[in-house]
Amino acid sequence: MPNTLQGLTVIDLTQNVAGPYCTQLLGDFGATVFKIERPGTGDDARSWAPHTNQNVATTFLALNRNKKSICVDLDHAKGQDVLRRLVGKADLFVHSMRPDSVESRGFGYERLSAENRKLIYCSISAFGEVGPLKNLPGYDPLIQAYTGIMSVTGHPGQPPVRAGVSIVDMATGMWAFIGIMAAVLERSRTGQGARVSASLLETGVAWMTLLMTNYMVTGRVPEKAGSGSPMIAPYEAFQTADRWMLIAAGNERLFANLCKVLDLSELTKDPKFSANKQRVVNRVELHQIIENVTKKRPSQEWVKLMQDAGVPCSSINEVDKLPDDEQVSALDMVKSAAKFDMPDFSFIDLPVSVNGERASLDSRPPALGNDTDEVLRWAGYADGEIASLRKDRAVT
Repeated sequence: MPNTLQGLTVIDLTQNVAGPYCTQLLGDFGATVFKIERPGTGDDARSWAPHTNQNVATTFLALNRNKKSICVDLDHAKGQDVLRRLVGKADLFVHSMRPDSVESRGFGYERLSAENRKLIYCSISAFGEVGPLKNLPGYDPLIQAYTGIMSVTGHPGQPPVRAGVSIVDMATGMWAFIGIMAAVLERSRTGQGARVSASLLETGVAWMTLLMTNYMVTGRVPEKAGSGSPMIAPYEAFQTADRWMLIAAGNERLFANLCKVLDLSELTKDPKFSANKQRVVNRVELHQIIENVTKKRPSQEWVKLMQDAGVPCSSINEVDKLPDDEQVSALDMVKSAAKFDMPDFSFIDLPVSVNGERASLDSRPPALGNDTDEVLRWAGYADGEIASLRKDRAVT
């Protein structure tokens, strides 16, 4: 992939998932990323389970490639000076501290941008930078609960369920990345930096766009729909002779093709099922009719028949199918980390390519504090000054 962001330097004061995913994207596109970590423990994700055979947390490895690690004590006055000096030379500053915490340490936008007019300053928070909840901590499942995502996930009558993947965290990292890219483009025209803000809450609200707009028009609170959609039918999971499969007949043509495969073409003439609006109303009955047929054959047989007929469908696979899946392999999404002496780990590459190329995997996720001296020298510190900072334990 073209190193579009080569020459840009990022000071990364984030941890866990959302922020590190954002800054990893920046590094994947060629930026130099200096990851600021707490002495001794570093990013919280370093301790999350599971770990590789080399006793490194897989979550940390998945979100922190193409970065350098420097340990700075931000509760130490000299450590705060170090961070401000680094940011003063950088192009981008990305942090995930709470608004009150970042201001109390002197890392607020007004101060840092006054010292570096070209700085693109990005904050990633739980609830945003304004409002009564701005200083509360938050995590992906908390925001799934707050924004109603959990209220529409799972099956009717069952307890609340969070989406099994970190959709809020990773999407927030993506939105922050998009905002930063817009700011970089604007800076190329004006020469001025910018303030970018993203939060888990805003991402959660955005994920609820369709359901919220439906509610605001109809006044009906959306309910759990299992694997289905409140807008389309059939658009859900069905049992086959051996496992579950998902069918997504998203328009009238696809529904007709599906009925032909299932030998149920009479449904297209039945007033209860002839149009999507009626099928949604009569979803339960339609589901049972279709499932009575799908149960007669194994999933893969149905998948082949439906794919040949152009009907979107898939067996509902477990994650063990993905690493060696033929289509995933063709897209070259899974990259071995063996060249980084991590034979039991693989990176998941960027889900986008440019001119057929994906990210440059230039360096493995860094050991804690591995690059402290190098980064300090980049900031202009002499070796004697670095030794003094280490002696005072402002850095490690």
